[in-house]
Amino acid sequence: MARADTGPEFIEALARGLEVIRAFQPGRPVMTLTEVATATGLARPTARRILLTLRDLGYARAEHGGFALTPRVLELGVSYVRSMGLWEVARPHLERLVAQTRESSSIAQLDGSDIVYVARVAVPKIVTLSVQVGTRFPALQTSLGKVLLAALPPAEVERVLAEPSRSGIEPRWRPGADEREAVLRAVRAKGWALTDEQLALGIRSVAAPLRDGLGNVIAAVNVNAHAAETSVEKLTDDHLPLLLRTAGAISADWAQYETVPHVTAS
Repeated sequence: MARADTGPEFIEALARGLEVIRAFQPGRPVMTLTEVATATGLARPTARRILLTLRDLGYARAEHGGFALTPRVLELGVSYVRSMGLWEVARPHLERLVAQTRESSSIAQLDGSDIVYVARVAVPKIVTLSVQVGTRFPALQTSLGKVLLAALPPAEVERVLAEPSRSGIEPRWRPGADEREAVLRAVRAKGWALTDEQLALGIRSVAAPLRDGLGNVIAAVNVNAHAAETSVEKLTDDHLPLLLRTAGAISADWAQYETVPHVTAS
């Protein structure tokens, strides 16, 4: 049955397939047919056909009496990143920043009330939460998310944060509306954001916006550190100037990249 808020070109089967993929949340790597059907609201026969199709295409596999996604699913996200060209533009800058700070650096974009990591250069450290391309966290409790939310009009912030997080993470910091707006006002005024163990214990980071040639915020970039090893003062006094310089360089290169015609082979 077609959804009430969609048009005649809407492909219901494709939407259902994507819903099945999204049903595999953190902590649920293997799901039975019944669990998938319940999570998506699909009939068991429909869920079964989709899972078997994903299996035949290499995006899922049968495992321990249920189904699990395969690493091939990551190709869907990687295709998005590659289509933007942002990774190719940002990579040398991120690698230089990581070499200077000896801390991990990531780029993320907003997806509903979450951030999603689209690029990352990491250093081997034990951290509370694992991060890789495709990882999502609640936006408000991250430095990257604060930067991205601060770039939105206040009414849009309300709408975005009204959406439930799909990260599976319960953040430590849950501000009220007044405190939240004060924090985002400060981010707009400073042009960068800090988070200090607001998402989870041990995670401390600082972030800055990435902009296109028109000055629009298209993503955010951060330096992420372990709280036991890196103080807030070291983040803001030593790493932040390097981060701001990197964000400016990526933004300038991206603005130039946008002006160059890109030809693809037919």
